[in-house]
Amino acid sequence: MEWYYAFGLMIGAILVMMAIGMPVAVAFFAVNIAGCYLFMGGMIGIDQFISNATASVTSFALVPIPLFVIMGELFFHTGLAIRVFDALDKCLGNVRGRLSYLTVAGGTLFATLSGSSMANTAMLGTSLAPEMTKRGYKPHMIMGPILATGGLAMIIPPSTLAVLLGSLARIDVGALLIAGLVPGVILAAMYVALIRTQIALDPEATPNYVPEKSTRGEMFRALLVEVAPMGLVIFCVIGLILLGWATPTESAAFGALSVMVLAACYGRLSLRAVVLSLRGAVVVSGMMFMIILGSTTFSQLLAFSGASSGLIGWATGFTVSPYVMLLAMVLVLILLGMFMDQLSIMMLTLPIFMPLIGTMGFDPIWFGVVMLLALELSLATPPFGMLLFVMLGVSPPGTTISQVARAALPFIGCTLLLIVLLTIFPGLALWLPGMIGG
Repeated sequence: MEWYYAFGLMIGAILVMMAIGMPVAVAFFAVNIAGCYLFMGGMIGIDQFISNATASVTSFALVPIPLFVIMGELFFHTGLAIRVFDALDKCLGNVRGRLSYLTVAGGTLFATLSGSSMANTAMLGTSLAPEMTKRGYKPHMIMGPILATGGLAMIIPPSTLAVLLGSLARIDVGALLIAGLVPGVILAAMYVALIRTQIALDPEATPNYVPEKSTRGEMFRALLVEVAPMGLVIFCVIGLILLGWATPTESAAFGALSVMVLAACYGRLSLRAVVLSLRGAVVVSGMMFMIILGSTTFSQLLAFSGASSGLIGWATGFTVSPYVMLLAMVLVLILLGMFMDQLSIMMLTLPIFMPLIGTMGFDPIWFGVVMLLALELSLATPPFGMLLFVMLGVSPPGTTISQVARAALPFIGCTLLLIVLLTIFPGLALWLPGMIGG
């Protein structure tokens, strides 16, 4: 069978199954079993599929996924997140649009403590959107910063999606996690600059609410008691990897332990919070591991059938710049993000993109950061970005999806600009991993 027939058959079957509402993992399993039977010699191929599936989820590199999820769930269910926001709110004082700035500051901090874009957006929406609405903020100044900052958890370590991407693409997970730190901070700074520009253009978008004045002593106490201890979690997750004292798996374990210790110190660690956190972690981690099972065999089938090599030969046959090919990859990721979740996109594209990246001479860690940014972008891309619907669910009654999409567009521009900057200056992503490697 020609490679394009094999490629079209497998991709088409998966898309059709997903279009009729079949769960992603089930769709991949069905196509994998049929493909093994067709391309790998009948029942012998299915036996090989079972063997490969077992090996794919017994990798030690995947252990950080449930640990990071537990850490984020604990941080949310124990109420530590709300304490951090209250403390930051006291410290900003009488600044026009301070709740928009607080969204970026607190959301960036929470991104380093949760690793989940969905949890980040939901938490910001439920805790800040009602208060911003009550104080008279215009809708785009409420929804835009929440949508944009919610997606930061995809690139700022610890990112469960980065761990999954590194595992599936066989990229150094620790290097990929650290590589997202500098771009993530730059992106947060871009969001702050954008909010400042929007306020300058329309001061009435953020009424000048005068809060109850806090003394310097109260602000210092809030920072010292509520915010500073969170540095322990950040150090356990990021600092231990940067110093070379722990692997990503070990830092994830220390991170989860540090959140439990802090919750206990604040008297917020309860059996109910632990049960809810573990339940949420089991659901999310189980889904991810099921998807890994299907993804690994799918990429092997593409290679075994000749689809991967044929596609690479076809793509590299064009006399275009590697950067044109990179642009096409980013556009494909954004387009798929309108209709599919990020895990499904990774499963479909990584077996195709990673061999192409090797032939074009791009650094795989750098491409991993670009891909995470593109996936973050696709979360907020109209009309079907997943974060748009999360934001719609926590917005005031009467909010439409078009209003949410318009609020997201300027922040989408910031992410596109960062991708351009990373393309021009790859060192923004590779500097920290290079220091560790050195």
